[in-house]
Amino acid sequence: MEIFDSMRKVMMAGLGVQEKLKEVVDELVEKGQLSDSQGATLVKEWAEKAEKSSAEIQKAVTEAVTKAMEMVSPPSKADVEELKKQVQALSERLDKLERP
Repeated sequence: MEIFDSMRKVMMAGLGVQEKLKEVVDELVEKGQLSDSQGATLVKEWAEKAEKSSAEIQKAVTEAVTKAMEMVSPPSKADVEELKKQVQALSERLDKLERP
């Protein structure tokens, strides 16, 4: 889950940047350095780029996690159950051998 926590932090930071950009744009509009429409366009364009970047990051993380899981290849529940049976059988055989 550490990867997802990290991804969440990145996305939250992105939202913080988006809010800061909106504040800066609003300030520029108030000062008359940007028109309302220019400010709205700038915020809209940045939001679209941020959304696209977020989707690309999410896709890359998903692919990385999938590849890592394929490399690690965790045992299935059936594999674990089979190993338990084998351990139990070996324990029983060992007990029989140790008896006088």
